[in-house]
Amino acid sequence: MSNNAIHHALRVDEEKCRGCCRCMSVCPTDAIRIRNGKPLIFQNRCIDCGKCYRACPESAIRVEQDDFNEIFKYTRRVALLPSILKGQFPETIPKQRIYSELLEMGFTDVFEVGMMWRVFHLATARFIKNNQVKKPFISSFCPAVLRLIQTRFPSLLDHVIPMKAPVDIAALFYRRQLLAQGVPDDEIGTFYVTPCAAKISAVKTPNPHERKILNGVINMDYIYNRVWKRIRGEEKSMPPEPLAETLCEKGVLWFLTAGESEYARGRSLAIDGIANVFEFLENMENEEISDIDFLELRSCDQSCAGGVLTSCNRFLTVERLRNRAERSKNAAPLKDPDRWDDIDDDTEYLVDHIMLGKIKPKPAMKLDEDMGRAMVKMERLRKILAFLPGVDCGLCGSPNCQALAEDVVNGDAVLRQCVFLQKKQVERGQMTLTDAGTILADVWGQNRLDGASIDLEE
Repeated sequence: MSNNAIHHALRVDEEKCRGCCRCMSVCPTDAIRIRNGKPLIFQNRCIDCGKCYRACPESAIRVEQDDFNEIFKYTRRVALLPSILKGQFPETIPKQRIYSELLEMGFTDVFEVGMMWRVFHLATARFIKNNQVKKPFISSFCPAVLRLIQTRFPSLLDHVIPMKAPVDIAALFYRRQLLAQGVPDDEIGTFYVTPCAAKISAVKTPNPHERKILNGVINMDYIYNRVWKRIRGEEKSMPPEPLAETLCEKGVLWFLTAGESEYARGRSLAIDGIANVFEFLENMENEEISDIDFLELRSCDQSCAGGVLTSCNRFLTVERLRNRAERSKNAAPLKDPDRWDDIDDDTEYLVDHIMLGKIKPKPAMKLDEDMGRAMVKMERLRKILAFLPGVDCGLCGSPNCQALAEDVVNGDAVLRQCVFLQKKQVERGQMTLTDAGTILADVWGQNRLDGASIDLEE
């Protein structure tokens, strides 16, 4: 994979797909086309938000993940968990039981990523203090939102706080702890249990300027089902000493909506759901948004609790985590998030190593590298849109008329795929019904046309 390439976690299983095109209809970035009756994902537009995965009635969109057995390549096998995993289980299942099952599955260590919340808060506060001209600041917490800004709203990248992902910092922290104990670096494997397809993509996308910290990423749905099956299938005694609650209230809630913005200085907003985020970024790009200091943008409804790789109802997950946070108030008191005088050496080290370099845009709507040719294509695009009906029916195999026009200009489609233009050309004798049928077959597949009951001659 080249340095500029992006790994995508979402794949189409053509054997299962029946060509309903729901995936194309729900994609927020117009990344899906229909060709020969099957969806084709335009990789430069996909942000791995998982809307297509969730919408597919045939489970024909799958998520590529690491083989679980990869963990056994390492002597110390660390499971890095978001608090969302605990929220998948009924509250009657204690944390130590879940940890115990993870250890029996093969992990040697378990660590909750929420322990790193203060590192991020301190680093965010310092960055904002030193970069006051960039308001509103946008959190880089959600990988799908970051990818959305890179591809669709590159002009807003200067507003993004360029930080490493929380799980990367958790992996760096735990690796340092094991190295201090004398464990060789090549014997340490760190694996994130993710509720999010976009996180798989982010982990697998190489960054030429950063040392690889995570060794793998594992689907949370897979982990949950294995652990839950073991818990339900066995009457196993609990560990003699229950695990103390080490995660504070803030660490528990960090992965939910408002988990960051609640402690941000100034006026802050928390927005979840990719459609809501998209609309807000459009308003911001059009300079319709002002007087906001900090934006927390999360792709999924209810943030990570609504991740496409979770198993439990997101609202139940939120309720369970809020109850856990309430119990954590006394067990793991919240430190003053803005105090610098009481941080330890590890926290100071992580704050100093949390920032990334400049985040580069990856615009999907780039008509041409050459500005002159791009302007010519833009003019052609404008003319094509004037011919199209603007009904966004999707029968051409593109999600809307704008997307079809872009595809035509980029050589990915032909204007005659529009059924409205086909009808006009047939009426004028510029196209035969056979020609029209051939074009439709290229889009929807000959089998689909052969099964149609409508007689085109009528």
